[in-house]
Parts: sequence; C-alpha cells; structure tokens
Amino acid sequence: MSRWLMVGLSTLLFTGCTVVSTCDDGGGGIRLFGKDQVEQKLEIGVKEYEDGNYVTSTNALEAVLATKTASRAQKIRANKYLAFISCISSHEKSCREYFKNILEVNPDFNLSAAEAGHPIWGPVFQSVKMKAGK
Repeated sequence: MSRWLMVGLSTLLFTGCTVVSTCDDGGGGIRLFGKDQVEQKLEIGVKEYEDGNYVTSTNALEAVLATKTASRAQKIRANKYLAFISCISSHEKSCREYFKNILEVNPDFNLSAAEAGHPIWGPVFQSVKMKAGK
C-alpha cells in the first residue's frame, strides 16, 4: 500500500503538482487541493478592493469574468465589486451595467443591508433592480 502511495506522490511531483496546490495538466488544470485559479483571482480582487487598490482589483475581477469556468456565484461577486468600484469612481453607467449583469444571472439578488444602505451605489442598485422588474 505504501509503495503505491509513494508512486502516486512521485508522479504528482514529477508532473509539477504539489499536494497543497493545483496541478496544471496543460489542458485547463486539475484541482487536487486548495483553491482554483478563479477563486484565487476573486479573492485577490476583493482584497485589493478592500485595500483601496481599485485598478489592481478591477484587473483581477475582470479576469474572473473572462474565465469560462467561473461559477454563477463567482460571477455575481465579481460583478458586485466591479459595480462598487465603478460607482465610487463616478462611472455610473458602468456601475449600472455590472448590477444588470448580476440580475441577469440571479434576478432575485439583493445587496446586504449595509451594502444597500450605501449612499453611492445603494440607490443605483435599487434603480437597476426596479427597471429589471423585481
């Protein structure tokens, strides 16, 4: 048994995989342990947003949206933070578009109470949601 375990671990190491990370097989990757690249980009985008680094955040979040393997939840979260960045950067049209994208994925989406009460993007979201018919 332990011989097969050693063979398996050796194979992972020779193919460039680590036990605590991701194994890229050259064809899109196979996740063994840890977070996939989309989730890593999303976390970077959110952290950079929280740190006030909006350009870096935008780049990471747009990369999430450009990834075909992003889940619905990941797309919603990326669009939400991109909407926030757009709104606070006085780009209301982009802010509205990101909120529209969210509602296309999930028409029942709502901001948290704290987010909805924000004086800049709260009213924009409510306006977009009302136009969407919800």
